Amino acid sequence: MIQKFKFLRKKEKLSEKLSEKMKFGIEFVPSDPAVKIAAYVKAAEEQGVEYVWVTDHCNNRDVYSTIAVLASATNKIKLGAGVTNPYTRSPVITASSIASVNEIAAGRVLLGVGPGDKTTLDALGIAGEKPLAAVKETVTVVRELLKGQKVTFDGEVIRLKNAKIDFVGPKKTDVCMNIPIYVGAQGPKMLEAAGAVGDGVLINGSHPDDFKAAVPVIQKGAEAAGKNLSEMDIAAYTCFSIDDDAEKAYAAAKPVVAFIVAGASDPILKRHGVSESHREEIAGAISKGNFKELNSLITDKTADRFSIAGSYEDCMNKAKDLEKAGVTQIVAGSPLGQDKEKSIQFIGKMISEF
Repeated sequence: MIQKFKFLRKKEKLSEKLSEKMKFGIEFVPSDPAVKIAAYVKAAEEQGVEYVWVTDHCNNRDVYSTIAVLASATNKIKLGAGVTNPYTRSPVITASSIASVNEIAAGRVLLGVGPGDKTTLDALGIAGEKPLAAVKETVTVVRELLKGQKVTFDGEVIRLKNAKIDFVGPKKTDVCMNIPIYVGAQGPKMLEAAGAVGDGVLINGSHPDDFKAAVPVIQKGAEAAGKNLSEMDIAAYTCFSIDDDAEKAYAAAKPVVAFIVAGASDPILKRHGVSESHREEIAGAISKGNFKELNSLITDKTADRFSIAGSYEDCMNKAKDLEKAGVTQIVAGSPLGQDKEKSIQFIGKMISEF
């Protein structure tokens, strides 16, 4: 049973220097009420988890309202929107929202910006044109707005005239000026852009091969912008499932892995040895609601390519392999495991023993 919590607020400055030790975060989808998620996040904070990322999808509860509740319920965990897109929200609204929750969190928030989910954009009748330009321009504009600047911008996607956020300013103590911005990226062009304009990058990937391919591209973008790769936080946004019983952990992960495989691009499928015909078979089972079939369609080997799943020892070894591939933050995403509270305790153990 989730324990009741008290709403607390305490000033904590966001550390500007990235830790050399692997950082751990947890992702939550606000499909549950914010107060329920807050209880989990408070438990994660007590276990030493440094980050929580809240997804931004229009069919769930609002990401910024949820972050506000989480901020009031916690003291030091960093709270990120993971991720907002440039199409469903104007960058001015995004800047205003992230600055507002940053006041509540006393400087603990992070902003994630990405090109958006095609399925969602299609449902809303949004074309999602020029995603690379849209993301880069959004990051640029939001940064200027958070400095209290009056912004006029005529880009490929973003166009503003004398836009301004009135409650932020140029004071050195204004924490809004230093809100880290992460870029959600997958393909090479977006990864390179993340290296150039982002403070960090959020990559939907759970296997070292994903990061062996991604890190050199991020480095290229960073160096072109006069930055060092060590300045970047490279986060693996993973499908994560942990349990004393490895079989139970895999069983919880496989439905999530199925959706990941069904929506994966051809280069990612090729990297992980999944044929187009197998993807279509998996997508067919999902469309029919035949979730029992997914247990046989998604083997443990496939689950290992698209998730961190298994016993504590299994997950620890996989986390260390990701560190060797250049990952600096592991974000434990859905499903966490069959028992979320127990999974959070396992993650705390990983943090203490890493």
